[in-house]
Amino acid sequence: MTDRPWLAAYPQGVPADVDLSKYPSLVALMDEAFTKYADRIAYSFMGKDVTYAQTDSLSNAFAAYLQGLGLVKGDRVAIMMPNVPQYPVTVAAILRAGFVVVNVNPLYTPRELEHQLKDSGAKAIVIIENFATTLEQCLVHTPVKHVVLCSMGDQLGMLKGTLVNYVVRNVKKMVPAFNLPGAVRFNDAVAQGARGAFKKPDIKPDDIALLQYTGGTTGVSKGAILLHRNVIANVLQSEAWNDPVMTKVPEGEQPTSICALPLYHIFAFTVNMMLSMRTGGKTILIPNPRDLPAVLKELSKHTFHSFPAVNTLFNGLANHPDFNTVNWQNLKVSVGGGMAVQGAVAKLWLEKTGCPICEGYGLSETSPSASCNPVTAKEFTGTIGVPLPNTYMKLLDDEGHEVTTLGQPGEIAIKGPQVMAGYWQRPDETAKVMTEDGYFKSGDIGVVDERGYFKIVDRKKDMVLVSGFNVYPKEVEEVVANCPGVLECAVVGVPDEKSGEAVKLVIVKRSEDLTEADVREYCRHELTGYKQPKVIEFRTELPKTPVGKILRRELRDKK
Repeated sequence: MTDRPWLAAYPQGVPADVDLSKYPSLVALMDEAFTKYADRIAYSFMGKDVTYAQTDSLSNAFAAYLQGLGLVKGDRVAIMMPNVPQYPVTVAAILRAGFVVVNVNPLYTPRELEHQLKDSGAKAIVIIENFATTLEQCLVHTPVKHVVLCSMGDQLGMLKGTLVNYVVRNVKKMVPAFNLPGAVRFNDAVAQGARGAFKKPDIKPDDIALLQYTGGTTGVSKGAILLHRNVIANVLQSEAWNDPVMTKVPEGEQPTSICALPLYHIFAFTVNMMLSMRTGGKTILIPNPRDLPAVLKELSKHTFHSFPAVNTLFNGLANHPDFNTVNWQNLKVSVGGGMAVQGAVAKLWLEKTGCPICEGYGLSETSPSASCNPVTAKEFTGTIGVPLPNTYMKLLDDEGHEVTTLGQPGEIAIKGPQVMAGYWQRPDETAKVMTEDGYFKSGDIGVVDERGYFKIVDRKKDMVLVSGFNVYPKEVEEVVANCPGVLECAVVGVPDEKSGEAVKLVIVKRSEDLTEADVREYCRHELTGYKQPKVIEFRTELPKTPVGKILRRELRDKK
């Protein structure tokens, strides 16, 4: 089969195509896991284990509660929390009830949150109290009618839960004061739902499972519509891809994965949570991956086999003095995604764990995984590997024709069952990224070799990739343009040792009194951490083309 030269690179046992008709919906996949693995541990969090059976009954009760609010099939429910056990319970409840998950980054500012709630038309939100103040500031401007409040200790039992909540609220002061009258506590909602009746809706493969928001080139973020069949496809593709090494997990040992990436990010959503459910695995939930000593302390307590992460995390852990307190001997697969893995980091990781990082590639729009390096590879390739089963990739030139010359760069285009149905209520934006023959144009420029391995060489879009998160210059520019004293501004990405890229902001002043500190304070208020500029530079003018378009490349080059 010459149209897929990469099949020759597949490890033994990985099929060219996976049977994707196993499940009519993600709910069917979860129901199977709840029955088949009822007694197994599904999630481990701060020393507390939650079984599949417990996740099943909690999510069932919570689904009944949500239905009792008068929501109807297809309504959107937002989730805004870190990796805590309530997150997977809430996802299962929303999907079981026939609603649509809207993943929200908990660190969003009120402005960002308001846009997403309005755009998705979310009727309800499940939020951890640490970020309730953000919601309070924008709630009246959104369609949200119902708020469910979680706390860190909700699911840790009476004694431990009370203690954890006390520390989070009173010692670490992580819950700023808020006022959300009418909000219902998570445990109360579950208790209420347990007394109600859950009505099982009929969910089909083409029903929407989630809206996964991605930055917009226009400065406004767009919701990628992921259907049940899109995410199922990606779970089964990822399972088939990992199989050659995961089948080596000893009999009687539960496959265990570390979930240090945020579950609201599609990579962890699919490759951690949903794949673990499919395989009956245990997921170790890490609420704050930036706290490296706490991550290593948690890892030192477990035997684990799979570790999906981004370059920044692999690097931070490998260079940490406590690295050797963890037993890395059982690690079978380290998948790097979200941003480019650096060769030096991959080398150090292999030296220290004996498990190579296999770099994968994908986007919110592809649920996310589109390609990956073989998990059996022993060395780092510096490529994004080969397309997964059932997936086709090609390179396109500016006219949309396929690039057939080896080594010649073109825009990576992806076709497969994991590709989104389009952008939520944005047919114009959908039309821009989809080709006539059903390929999604990624915006990344790549080359392909004779074996079918793809490598990213540049980015077509102006997007900046900070530790795996998309930052669109247009959004930051629109925010900064409203800062008093700014005449014009432009944003570019600059290389950064830690995060791969960082945001550089160049400003032309309207008022001479404007200082760097003023700009930083303004950005802090309006933009999530990863979108805030790391480098701020003042200039007398911006380089432009004759028609007035800003020459970003020149801003990048000039340090």
